[in-house]
Amino acid sequence: MTLRLVRLHGALSVRVGTVEIMRYVYEPETDAFEGAKPYLHPVRTLAGDVVTGYRPHDHRWHKGVQMTASHVSGQNFWGGGSYVRDEGYVDLPNVGSMRHREFTHLTVGDDRVEVAELLGWHTQAGEHWVDELRSMTVTDVGDVSWALDFRTRLTNVRAEPLEFGSPTTNGRPQAGYTGLFWRGPRAFTGGAVIAADDQGGPEMMGRPARWLAYTGRHDEVDRSSTLLFVDGPDNKAAPTHWFVRNEPFPAVNPSFAFHEECVLDPGRTLELRYRIVVAAAAWDHARLDWYVRTHPW
Repeated sequence: MTLRLVRLHGALSVRVGTVEIMRYVYEPETDAFEGAKPYLHPVRTLAGDVVTGYRPHDHRWHKGVQMTASHVSGQNFWGGGSYVRDEGYVDLPNVGSMRHREFTHLTVGDDRVEVAELLGWHTQAGEHWVDELRSMTVTDVGDVSWALDFRTRLTNVRAEPLEFGSPTTNGRPQAGYTGLFWRGPRAFTGGAVIAADDQGGPEMMGRPARWLAYTGRHDEVDRSSTLLFVDGPDNKAAPTHWFVRNEPFPAVNPSFAFHEECVLDPGRTLELRYRIVVAAAAWDHARLDWYVRTHPW
């Protein structure tokens, strides 16, 4: 099946046949409190089923798939309130934004789409702290599944070290979210969590694994879908520790600062990469493990 890339106003659309499998909104119209940043939504299976949630009533700043950072030297590039030790969540004037600057690479082939983008991270006060080079490649399009390879290079352009943390590093147990974050559709609540090495279930919260998958059932249609998240083997502290929930809402985040802060000195670059596989089926552990073994990077 031939891939197409369509340029829209403030967004890119990737299509396979008649199905838009993902839309990348790079110039969002977002309230400042929600942490303005690019996002992927809707993301669809090849069957056309949507596997992302957008701006849910419980967390308006959750938007499909986003690169985020919940705690960066006192600033919040996640959106919403910030977790303050011994106080809980507090609404602070510290919600930054990630701003699209330009696309440096857009390539379309029959079997892949490649996008590279420059972004700048700015605090709410307007200070420029991070330059990001982000790349996304749509590949491995088959009869049932397709894959998105996501890579990012975060360079500290501030004169001081940047301390990347999470609510857990600030004192809230089992809430170590930061980094690439997926919010699933509400119908996926209560879905199945499967992980590498015969692990699984919501008890994967805060545990390490080379990969983790989430299977949910759709409303209205008699179908299930699976999202497989694979940690890059050369990422910091790989295998990653996972933030994952199936109650009260579906969410997955391979956190790079779950239990410990990641400090980035001035001028230094942090590189991260992940693969997200979107399958129009309920894959079991054996099928997931086979995919990871037979589709190396």
